Amino acid sequence: MSLSLADILAARRAIDGIAARTPLVPSPFLSRLAGLDFLLKLETTQPVGAFKLRGAVNAVSALAADVAGVTCCSTGNHGRGVAYAARARKLRSVICMSSLVPQAKVDGIKALGADVRIVGRSQDDALPESRRLARDEGLAEISPFDDPYVVAGQGTIGLELLEDRPDLAAILVPLSGGGLAAGIALAAKAIKPSIKVIGITMDRGAAMFESVRAGKPVEVDEVASLADSLGGGIGLDNRLSFQMCRDLLDDYVLVTEEEIYAAMQTLYFEDRMVAEGASVVGIAALKAGKLPSFSGPVATIVTGRNVDMATFTDIITGRDVKLGDSFVKGRAYGA
Repeated sequence: MSLSLADILAARRAIDGIAARTPLVPSPFLSRLAGLDFLLKLETTQPVGAFKLRGAVNAVSALAADVAGVTCCSTGNHGRGVAYAARARKLRSVICMSSLVPQAKVDGIKALGADVRIVGRSQDDALPESRRLARDEGLAEISPFDDPYVVAGQGTIGLELLEDRPDLAAILVPLSGGGLAAGIALAAKAIKPSIKVIGITMDRGAAMFESVRAGKPVEVDEVASLADSLGGGIGLDNRLSFQMCRDLLDDYVLVTEEEIYAAMQTLYFEDRMVAEGASVVGIAALKAGKLPSFSGPVATIVTGRNVDMATFTDIITGRDVKLGDSFVKGRAYGA
């Protein structure tokens, strides 16, 4: 299985009019901190509040006319994108998720008319139910990251980034199952081979990072995280995103829950934006001094806004946040 720039260009045509072309805006505060132009790609402005709509629409648009419906396993935003795309085609959708998915994301998917199945405590637990639905009920299963149409759809972000700023030196990409990072890296490096693409993820339960380090897909323990969208495994039978991330990403950076907490505060207070923890890992890496030096402008993907607002309010007001059996200690912004 392989993809090329032509597949990403085809995906752009397929999603046009459903998924938005999103703004790329500078952050004056983060630019001063970085000492160069630091830009934010606002996938928060998608109709479902997250970049996942791109890949979902491209995958659903490629299905046969007589398909019975669609199913997927999701940590939240992919399910929302699939439900939205399925509703546009008047298809049944069944979204399988674990109990770690925040209720706000579950409710958002139900509001789009999808049937939600909560199975187990990890994405790996929920995956067998999605596969059973595909096998027993004839639904088309759409992987959140290991599907060529999904990867190509996410790669349209790379096209837009370099059309808007051809001088970009690097792209910081939140890294989970690798569909976003793989698609962006493929598009960006096909257009500008010298560009650096860096995958950024949390320091616990980082499945793609651990898999690349091991040289093969491996299982990890999924844990509660402020960056819940980055949770889940990549599948031991991963056919596409593992190889692409291994071959195309230039580096990996891990950030802590405390650094994610601080970055969510920063984006809110300095740029007046509400975003999920997964969206700010690039900002977290910058603030923590974990990025290499770059010779020109840098962009990061603000991937989604579908955050649990009670948790977000706790973070903005500097309160402690409970994550499973542990806490992220709160502090007021700027303290």
